[in-house]
Amino acid sequence: MNERCLILIDGSNFYFKLKDLKLHNLLSFNFTKFVNFLTHSSKNTDICYYVGRIKQDSTEKTDKLFNAQQKLIGNLKKHKIRFSLGYLLKSGDVFHEKGVDVQIAVDMVVAAYEQKFDKILVVSSDTDLAPAIKKAREKGKVVKYVGFSHMPSVAMVSFCTESVLLTKEDITKFIDKKKVMVK
Repeated sequence: MNERCLILIDGSNFYFKLKDLKLHNLLSFNFTKFVNFLTHSSKNTDICYYVGRIKQDSTEKTDKLFNAQQKLIGNLKKHKIRFSLGYLLKSGDVFHEKGVDVQIAVDMVVAAYEQKFDKILVVSSDTDLAPAIKKAREKGKVVKYVGFSHMPSVAMVSFCTESVLLTKEDITKFIDKKKVMVK
């Protein structure tokens, strides 16, 4: 039987883990290959990428961020990945993502209770997801933590049924070298 998988990607968390590895150009990231790697080519897979919505305020910085986010959304659509937008709260010159972790947790619990998936893969090291992971496991779901070997979350490993820690070599396989832009 083909396992039904749900993949929940915390976009900000994912981006910053890749940035630490100097692999953060998400426009050159092949999400299709990544998903196939994680699920061993499962055909019954739903994927959602969560990120805070950039709102334009007529400043050069937000215009640049908004345009980059629109390109990312285009790349996600190309790979048939749904996306869910939280929001960004601006404090001075710093943006803080809001609502994303809650949406991931709600989607995880709903998926577990509605019995739509056998396995939930969480691409996030955010330990705030622990209560949702616990509920999904109580409903008999396998919850797999997908983390990064250079910065693993020991807590997430302990909360989840399974875990995989990706290396820089693993991630490099999903970067389309032809699309990498020189900065």
